Amino acid sequence: MSELQIGLLAIGALVVVGVLAYNRVQERGAKRAAQLSFRSGHADVLMEQPVPAAERNLLQETQRPSVRAAPPDDAAQPDPKVDYIVELSVEPPAMRPDAQTALKTQWSAIERRHARRALLAGSADGRSWRAGLQLVSRDGAVGEADLIEFRSAVETMAAAIGATVAAPEMRAAVDAARALDDFCAETDIQVVVHVQGGPFPGTKIRAAAEASGLALEADGKFTLRNDEQRLLYTLGARDGSAFTAATIREAAPEALSLALDLARTPDTRRSFESMIRLAHQLAAVLGGSMVDDNGNLLDERAIAAIAQQLDAVRARLESHGLPPGSPSALRLFS
Repeated sequence: MSELQIGLLAIGALVVVGVLAYNRVQERGAKRAAQLSFRSGHADVLMEQPVPAAERNLLQETQRPSVRAAPPDDAAQPDPKVDYIVELSVEPPAMRPDAQTALKTQWSAIERRHARRALLAGSADGRSWRAGLQLVSRDGAVGEADLIEFRSAVETMAAAIGATVAAPEMRAAVDAARALDDFCAETDIQVVVHVQGGPFPGTKIRAAAEASGLALEADGKFTLRNDEQRLLYTLGARDGSAFTAATIREAAPEALSLALDLARTPDTRRSFESMIRLAHQLAAVLGGSMVDDNGNLLDERAIAAIAQQLDAVRARLESHGLPPGSPSALRLFS
């Protein structure tokens, strides 16, 4: 074999080794990226304390994918625990009429752009305002680009009305949004129990629900609300089919589901106990049984365990100034 052939073979071997080494590096990099992408940093709040196996299925069923909730009411105010707040102020005398028009017009555009996540509150003397952008919702944390866009729009509005602006540092707001999002992910709990053993007559379901104070609403579920019309829990067909006043006589679901959204429910413990009482009543009246998602029967020990865990999550929310059912909690968990 000539020296040229030997040289070419050596070069070829080096190329192969180089390609294999590059592929190995790429493979490890991709594997590490995948691990980082799919690894969750959140502890399972309801499973932090050891529980007997018989109770574990029910506890797992309380941490479910979040459900979409109605937006907050118009009485909500910017809250530093929840919002990135830009403060605006004008010097006396009060604003000119054309400046007031500019304020309304430009704020309406900001509000439309941010889909009700933006709030504006004015002082009694009409010379200062607090413009807030909600940092977190069930869609996740607000991004830095959105914060920059919001702040820029508010500064433009301030210039139009002759106001000065004071705004928090952007990086700190982004970090706060991420931390708040982590906290919300850990405390976003929904409890769902089922009554199975149907078909169940729709008329009996309606009678039991109405006797417990629930009313049939437009979404096809029976709903219990408090005196302030805050949602406490719902009762519906497990397969998602809607109940209607016109068809309730023909309704015959195989199973029912009762659901309580912890962060959005005031007086959580009493609401949970009321929901469980209704589940027991339905099971007795309809000849069914209370089960979790896996069809396991729910006994009093499991129900007591979940009540204690809900109390713990409620206490965490309250310690952060976000009592379940409060205006700020309703905004965050929506």
